[in-house]
Amino acid sequence: MFYVKERLNDSMEITVEITDENVFCYCPNCGTEVSVDIGVILSDGESDLFGTAVYCESCSKKIKRGGKSYEHK
Repeated sequence: MFYVKERLNDSMEITVEITDENVFCYCPNCGTEVSVDIGVILSDGESDLFGTAVYCESCSKKIKRGGKSYEHK
């Protein structure tokens, strides 16, 4: 099991198991929250969590069509 742990204060911390349903990022183009399956992202053996960005569906479609990028929210 993989999990994240965050200390809230000197006497309390929270631990959350990482699953295929609770990992998110922000689209680097528009800032929309995107659900991410890290198993898929890391399955190529080359990607890492720090150097990987996931675009939202709308921005992905624009990129595939060669559309212009717009400013981050």
